[in-house]
Amino acid sequence: MSYQVLARKWRPRNFSTLVGQEHVVKALTHALNENRLHHAYLFTGTRGVGKTTIARILAKSLNCETGVSSTPCGHCSACQEIDAGRFVDLLEVDAATNTRVEEMRQLLENAIYAPTRGRYKVYVIDEVHMLSTSAFNAMLKTLEEPPEHVKFILATTDPQKIPVTVLSRCLQFNLKQMPLLSIVEHLERILVAEEIPFDQGALQAIARAAGGSMRDALSLLDQAIAHGAGRVEARLVGDMLGTVDKDHLFSLLEALANHQGAAMLSVAEEMQERSLSCSSALQELAALLTHLQMQQLLGSAYPQGFHADERMARLARDFSPEFVQLAYQIVIQGRQELALAPDEYSGFVMVLLRLLAFAPLDVAGGQASLPPPGDARQPLKQVPRVDLAGPDALEPECSAGTPTVAVAAADKAMSPDWHVLLDGLNLTGMARELAQHCDLIARDEGSCQLRLSPAHKHLLFKPAQDRLQQVLSEYFKKPVQLRIDIADMERATPAQAAEQLRKERQEMAVAAIEQDAFVRDAIECFDASLIEASIKPLD
Repeated sequence: MSYQVLARKWRPRNFSTLVGQEHVVKALTHALNENRLHHAYLFTGTRGVGKTTIARILAKSLNCETGVSSTPCGHCSACQEIDAGRFVDLLEVDAATNTRVEEMRQLLENAIYAPTRGRYKVYVIDEVHMLSTSAFNAMLKTLEEPPEHVKFILATTDPQKIPVTVLSRCLQFNLKQMPLLSIVEHLERILVAEEIPFDQGALQAIARAAGGSMRDALSLLDQAIAHGAGRVEARLVGDMLGTVDKDHLFSLLEALANHQGAAMLSVAEEMQERSLSCSSALQELAALLTHLQMQQLLGSAYPQGFHADERMARLARDFSPEFVQLAYQIVIQGRQELALAPDEYSGFVMVLLRLLAFAPLDVAGGQASLPPPGDARQPLKQVPRVDLAGPDALEPECSAGTPTVAVAAADKAMSPDWHVLLDGLNLTGMARELAQHCDLIARDEGSCQLRLSPAHKHLLFKPAQDRLQQVLSEYFKKPVQLRIDIADMERATPAQAAEQLRKERQEMAVAAIEQDAFVRDAIECFDASLIEASIKPLD
């Protein structure tokens, strides 16, 4: 006996064995059991999601010799002939090859005649959107008021191209793409029944490559069985599909966590030697970063079909949640830019270098490694200080320049200037925005008091406060209780100092341009004027 491909051998024969599309099955089951049958049905969806399969099951339900029901027997002559594709009253038409109005008229002329063998004459028109406008017009009247013994089942992958006059005459069901876990479970049942050894990772790779199509998944499974000589192994499936296994992705992220650029490029070169798709690699890397972020923020919650391991848990500790978000954006944007790169590999390497450029120098524990206060190995940069109260002051005083910070006498070590300290903290997003508009009032051994202007009280979100308190505790290596008071500012905040510096640099840049001899000559000769907004200071 000749070999039958898995997609045909394991095609569902009834609603109970149909994978997915529960919303469609539920509606059709109730309609069949309660004998509330419409004369025309329209099934829409992408390839391989079950449109034709449901049409055949519906045809069996209508013509089963045991009666109309949602559970056709599958043993009577009508059911067996429909399964074999030779039932005389089931007319399957490919609209892609029968687009003309003459063919549609010839088909519908036979609709007035009673069925030969079955209870209903069922017309299944696949890819119905391919019909010409004249062909659609020819079928409108029959579609609206067909004989009692006629049922129409239309299927299409592009419902937007079907005239509204046709859509209004049909019950429309939108078939969804198959979930990853449903595909994996179905493939597993088939392999167990076929007594073929397999790896779970191989099935997940096939399911991802199928893109929500069960038929594509079964075709890939056939190919994988042949490629593996009767075995379905993750390594062989990866070679067949040209996909990147998780070891490469984990190695990339682990090298990134340790800021080892050479190791990242070594992994990239190994992937190139195996002719792996750079686009697929970035797609899988984005998926891995998604799972990583879910572990960081949701704990044990994972997408269906994904299992965490120790490497994932370690990466979740190594990277901060903010950097994972940034890395995800870099990877997604980099994948979109591959077509613009000199070649795919160069574009892929540039994405890895971009990740490396934005990664903290040391991300152990999810935070950039900072020297503790007073550590002589990496002294903090000094900025001018103005202390109007003298050296004996225990609390900070107002000054016109950059503020100084004095701490309580119980803490012998002087804390860094708030401006300097802020530059060293691993803060991003709203937490950094909040800190930049604050001023340090006092700090003792277990607390830190900041002041925030009423004009910026909208920055006082609890998640931002919690993040700032966490980073301060990690920096000082002991718990810090953060307190932020709303009051008028008495000296410049880091944000104000940065804005003042920006203005000074802009003024210096404008002055330098104005003093340039060539610019002065141009203004005098051509009665020109200088557009100050176009002048940008050099970094």
